[in-house]
Amino acid sequence: MPGLLLPESTPGSDPSWFGFVLTVTEAADYDRAGLIAFLESRRIGTRMLFSGNLVRLHVFADAAVGYRVVGDLTNSDVVTERTFWVGVYPGISSEMID
Repeated sequence: MPGLLLPESTPGSDPSWFGFVLTVTEAADYDRAGLIAFLESRRIGTRMLFSGNLVRLHVFADAAVGYRVVGDLTNSDVVTERTFWVGVYPGISSEMID
């Protein structure tokens, strides 16, 4: 699908995928919310990925405990804004895929 960054296995690995982390690229002509709505309307469950730029969470706004940030966290922002997860059901049949 154009505009979608798909996971890839590392060389020499043979993963057993239990889900896929998907990222909508900046070049896409749709956004994450629209794609999730499309998938969910077709009964394909999605979940937000709990990851990304955690220092954006409101709990850090007035954090009494100091923390440090290294760099501009660009990739963390990408995960926060454009990434989600689709699980894999091991009992899926050909009819269910159709």
